[in-house]
Amino acid sequence: MTRYYLGVDGGGTNCRVRLADENLKTLAEVRNGRSNLQIDAGEPAYKAISDGTRDVFKAAGLDFAETANTYACFGMAGGRMDTARDAFAARDWPFAGVKVYDDIDIAHAGALGGEEGGVIIVGTGSAAMTIVDGKRYQAGGWGFPTGDQMSGAILGRELMRYSVEAEDGLVEASPLTKAVIAKLGGNNQAVMAWAFATGLNLTILSDDGSEGCDDALIGRAPAEFGKLMPLFIEYLEKGDPVADKMLAIELGYIDTYARWFKAHGAKVMAVVGGFGERLFPILQQHHGDFVALPKYEPLHGAVILAKQNFFA
Repeated sequence: MTRYYLGVDGGGTNCRVRLADENLKTLAEVRNGRSNLQIDAGEPAYKAISDGTRDVFKAAGLDFAETANTYACFGMAGGRMDTARDAFAARDWPFAGVKVYDDIDIAHAGALGGEEGGVIIVGTGSAAMTIVDGKRYQAGGWGFPTGDQMSGAILGRELMRYSVEAEDGLVEASPLTKAVIAKLGGNNQAVMAWAFATGLNLTILSDDGSEGCDDALIGRAPAEFGKLMPLFIEYLEKGDPVADKMLAIELGYIDTYARWFKAHGAKVMAVVGGFGERLFPILQQHHGDFVALPKYEPLHGAVILAKQNFFA
């Protein structure tokens, strides 16, 4: 009987599904809709993976009935809570076995090829995880604005705040701060309106259906702050003094996680995520051989874990 492995990289924007054979050779890969476990009780994620499973078996030229011989691993955005993962794994899946992980677990498996060590995700969000002597440790990944200290979203928010202060004359301005203000509307009033998403005409509804809520507000999503990172990188390469200040903040956060990894005995820290990989040459100057680029992408990590979980 042929055995197959299915990996899912479930993101808040899209969901990627890969089907592999017993040797982890990719047979087909598809992309589907959003799949964050915290959105609408996981319903969009369930639909995205269910549709993606049908699509990927069709793309591989295999009968859907072969799902009964398939072992699956899902790495999910919004999977930090074990209750959410357990509930999602308990849904009606067609597979021989299913294991649901936080998305950092598949990033870890992919980055280190299924071996031990540490990994940081440094993208729009951020998180850290290490496995040492078979024991798993995790930090961060609590989302914006609660955590995600190393993320482009948090640094983008800090850059916006600093630029507003510079515009007020409280701190020294630079070409970067001027570029940020220009991008967000041209003056501090426009930046404030942008940050509160005023122009989107959104409304919060209370439990009773009335408009407004004293306990909540509308604001920009993390990815919107992350969109300031290309400006940051551009001006960093030009030697902008404020970009240097922002870099020092970012390196300080990453240094905190590097110390955390070393305290747990990790021998390597792989850096995953577009923002982190862009900063990798600088991180290598600071941390030497302790940092590494990922061996494989997270989606392949999901396939690796599917095999390790059921046929280690």
